[in-house]
Amino acid sequence: MATFLYKLGRLAFRRRHFVALIWVALLTLAGVAAASAPAAGSSSFSIPGTEAQKAFDLLEQRYPGMSADGGTARVVFKAPEGEKMADAANKATVEKTVKELGDGSEVVSVSDPFTTKAVSRDGTVAYASVTYKVPGMELTDSSKEALETAAHKAQDAGLTVEMGGDALQAEPETAATGEIIGLALAAVVLVVTLGSLVAAGLPLLTAIIGVGIGVSTITALADALDLGDTTSTLALMIGLAVGIDYALFIVSRYRSELAEGRERDEAVGRAVGTAGSAVVFAGLTVVIALAGLAVVNVPMLTKMGLAAAGTVVIAVLIALTMVPALLGYAGRKVRPAGEKGKLLGRGKAKGSTENSTTGSAQSFTKDSTKGFTKDSTHNPAKEAGAVKPGMGTRWASFVVRRPVAVLLLGVVGLGAIALPATQLELGLPDDGSQATSTTQRRAYDLLSEGFGPGFNGPLMVVVDAKDSASPQKAATAVTDEIKNLQDVVTVTPATFNKAGDTAMITVIPKSKPSSTQTEDLVHSIRDAGAGVTADTDAEVLVTGATAMNIDFSQKLTDALLPYLALVVGLAFLLLIVIFRSILVPLKAALGFLLSVLAALGAVVAVFQWGWLAGLIGVEETGPIMSMMPIFMVGVVFGLAMDYEVFLVTRIREAYVHGENPNQAVVTGFRYSGRVVAAAAAIMMAVFAGFIGSGESMIKMIGFGLAIAVFFDAFVVRMAIVPAVLALLGDKAWWLPKWLDRALPNVDVEGEGLRAHDDAAKNSAEDDEDRELVRA
Repeated sequence: MATFLYKLGRLAFRRRHFVALIWVALLTLAGVAAASAPAAGSSSFSIPGTEAQKAFDLLEQRYPGMSADGGTARVVFKAPEGEKMADAANKATVEKTVKELGDGSEVVSVSDPFTTKAVSRDGTVAYASVTYKVPGMELTDSSKEALETAAHKAQDAGLTVEMGGDALQAEPETAATGEIIGLALAAVVLVVTLGSLVAAGLPLLTAIIGVGIGVSTITALADALDLGDTTSTLALMIGLAVGIDYALFIVSRYRSELAEGRERDEAVGRAVGTAGSAVVFAGLTVVIALAGLAVVNVPMLTKMGLAAAGTVVIAVLIALTMVPALLGYAGRKVRPAGEKGKLLGRGKAKGSTENSTTGSAQSFTKDSTKGFTKDSTHNPAKEAGAVKPGMGTRWASFVVRRPVAVLLLGVVGLGAIALPATQLELGLPDDGSQATSTTQRRAYDLLSEGFGPGFNGPLMVVVDAKDSASPQKAATAVTDEIKNLQDVVTVTPATFNKAGDTAMITVIPKSKPSSTQTEDLVHSIRDAGAGVTADTDAEVLVTGATAMNIDFSQKLTDALLPYLALVVGLAFLLLIVIFRSILVPLKAALGFLLSVLAALGAVVAVFQWGWLAGLIGVEETGPIMSMMPIFMVGVVFGLAMDYEVFLVTRIREAYVHGENPNQAVVTGFRYSGRVVAAAAAIMMAVFAGFIGSGESMIKMIGFGLAIAVFFDAFVVRMAIVPAVLALLGDKAWWLPKWLDRALPNVDVEGEGLRAHDDAAKNSAEDDEDRELVRA
């Protein structure tokens, strides 16, 4: 692996014009394809294998004219203080509004509140339901404008009018300002870490190109593959973060190789051969975690995961090829580690900084049976002592001296933060979770005030009586059973289709849609339906938005453990190959579980309990988005393994080259600690930029990933990992001999490059000997 990547890096450096042209051409093609592609329609949301989805599909089949997937809107009216909706003037205004709403070309039907008895008991609130031919996201601007115009006219007549429903859905707001701030913070971190604008600009430029190709490709395929807006948002988020980080590791290693006195083409080859190997395997873990979302069998999640995984693959390829090419263009503007340009001042000697590799050429010998052993004359600690230790060195030295205290503090601290996760409540956002400044939320509150909180989440009970001897009797039995259940306000009479073999019954619960009482009612209706099925041979199914949410949450909960087993298992095997150890991958997996639980605890505390919610603009608390736990597991696991690979491969490199376990930890931190910290800070800045999004789901994802990276990078990888390695000592790198022989040698440490050096040196010595003989 290292030798192949070494050759690839040198090739890209020498053929920089060709490599740059390829990537620019790909970016151009993707951009043209995205610009010329048809606009994406509404992304369908389906949950295969659930009862709610089965009932929804049955409705579409048995009620072909009802537009089961069509958009809906509720226009809610409230009479002025002291008046009733039935007053002549108010009634005339409502009837005029209903007529105007029905004139739209995409409208299927509009209900009159006075005909359908959609007026509250106190007579102050009424609503009209509008049904459209096409899904809410596909409504034309003229239809939406007609809806708003009719509502405004009723407001001008003196009524309070608010609107809800999916017909008001718009393209999710992007956190453009937040993203720019995140990129700006990333640029500052890069400048401080790399010491020059040119070196800092390379990771930003390559990451933007990679994301441009990835997101443009997603946009081009969005209509054909039915990709939603959150698909490109996730790809943008992940692509920017890993793209910057991967390029940073290549550039940082390149500067270290320059500091050892190597020529620029040789330094590029070695940087790609060593850091590039870590990039490949780190990227592979992220791809495994994202692509593994397919096992949940929710099409939306599968598409999001695969699209983001594709963007990660692009980021890896760019880091291995375009970064070396741009380093060739940069020439001497990218300086060796320890040298600083005009931006941060000159004159700092090599070796006076943590990034310097002074003393890295270590003396060691190789025994055929024991591998690398330290030369008795070599003292890494003494050599390191000649260099003023940096913060990473000082921190690692502290941890290896006090491993038990650091380990306990890290584990107990994250454990305490994870406690709120035990109170996790899952659900999907509805109008009740929106900000009180929106008309959708005000309509939700008016309906709750006039008709009860459960009115915002009606349940649709579908009776499939095709195999029943008496469909009418079956529907009546279902209605009677539901009326006897607790938490039920209203049960409407059954409505049959034209064939008379399927009935719809609407049930209004007492409690709000996201409450546990409503969830219990759904399960109670299904239990009661089982008895009706046994008596009448009619199948009873519950659907509707509320039932969909309940089934979706349950499906994700059931899939969490199998998904964890698959992703962690595959990554565990991959890490065994990389580190040639059993305990190090096990420690990595356990550390990840601790960090993701702590991150979930923080998400619950902020978005469900409301702690510090005002600081990040959370206007309404409520249940955590159903997909958040499994989504965080997938994304955070991949990112956590990034830091594990980058940091621990450097520690292992020092260990196999002869250093004792504790000194290897210190050496690994001396060369990688600062860069890993910078990479984590960059990733946090990119994710935090999405917290400013107006879309609650994007805001929650941005916060969850940012806090998860903080916990994993700075607590788990920077504190718990070195503490555990110090406690384990040589046992950390133990691997059964039979397994060692069976595993492929991927050479992440770059030992093949050292053999390449030896061969080149021997060849040069032979040439000198031949010249002497000729002389």
